[in-house]
Amino acid sequence: MLKKLDAELNVLQNALRIRTQRQELLASNIANADTPQYKAKDIDFKSAMQSAMQQAETNGTTSADPRAGILKQTSSEHLSGDPDQVKGHSGDVLFRSLVQGSVDGNTVDMDLERNEFVDNSVRYEAGVTLMTDKLKEMMTAIKGEG
Repeated sequence: MLKKLDAELNVLQNALRIRTQRQELLASNIANADTPQYKAKDIDFKSAMQSAMQQAETNGTTSADPRAGILKQTSSEHLSGDPDQVKGHSGDVLFRSLVQGSVDGNTVDMDLERNEFVDNSVRYEAGVTLMTDKLKEMMTAIKGEG
């Protein structure tokens, strides 16, 4: 039971982390809509989630593992644990394909960016709601209510 709950929370945690990263990129695209030569960026959510889940399976650590979250750097070639350094491992940042050309070389399509921003926001909120519901269920079970 605990492993199943932990797996579900791990999936939701990864989804929220990738959605947050994507939201930052979409906001950056919108902010740079008038910047000459700016290339719109995005993340392929599906491949990023697959990569994150494969990495979690390979590492074999979950939040129930007492060692989870504690990073020990035993080699100078190991990652430092800095979240900015590992961001690319959850999903590589890709340049969005050109939808409509512009004279200044900017590839941001504001209609597309706004739609993607709102869609990502709604999906993030849904993920937060799911995680909250799972945690409430767990608290109910712990307290022996219901």
